[in-house]
Amino acid sequence: MGEVWFEAPPLLVKFLFTSSVLSVQVHPPDDVARRRHNSAGKTEMWHVVEAEAGAAIAAGFRRAVTAEELRAAAADGSIADLMEWHAASPGDTFFIPAGVVHAIGAGLVLCEIQQFSDVTYRLYDWGRQPARELHLEESVAVASLGPAQCRVAARRGELVRCPYFVTERLEVAGKVEWGGPSLLIALSGTGTVQEAAFHPGEVWQVDAGGMVESHESVTALRVTIPD
Repeated sequence: MGEVWFEAPPLLVKFLFTSSVLSVQVHPPDDVARRRHNSAGKTEMWHVVEAEAGAAIAAGFRRAVTAEELRAAAADGSIADLMEWHAASPGDTFFIPAGVVHAIGAGLVLCEIQQFSDVTYRLYDWGRQPARELHLEESVAVASLGPAQCRVAARRGELVRCPYFVTERLEVAGKVEWGGPSLLIALSGTGTVQEAAFHPGEVWQVDAGGMVESHESVTALRVTIPD
């Protein structure tokens, strides 16, 4: 798995490139993360940039489970069968609040927007060697033990609004005021932002009144911090 990070406190933006399924994991909410790790919690979203045929994302469970079931399933690997797997295609968006158990499948390029935190509890790692540390009890303590409505219906305009960020998918033609302070995450096309050239896969911080001009049709995510 490859990652490219862009630090923009209080947010962190990543591009993720998966060649195999990632670990089953969960992130704690703010109160637990502050108490245990002196960190923010981790609510996040994923926007699918590229997807191979059959690529999928798991988020939440197919039915309500008990803490005991979750422990046992993480121990014997059957947790994959308990989870809800969603087909993933370019343009799809998934919103993953803290507490939602999740896994990212192979064959994906994702843009991840998250709180500025790297606190992760790993439940299951598919038997990888060398074995990595698991955090079973910490995970069970914060996990939401039921289905999660994580797939976002919208494919343009406002995608996600939560207490930590607002994300919109916009098409840019010509010269526009981007609105700021905000982030511009370029998905396709080229142009200039505040007179500096941008290309796909880049993240730019845009000041209030900042102008964006497309050289060709541009698709980008605009991310702002809610009032």
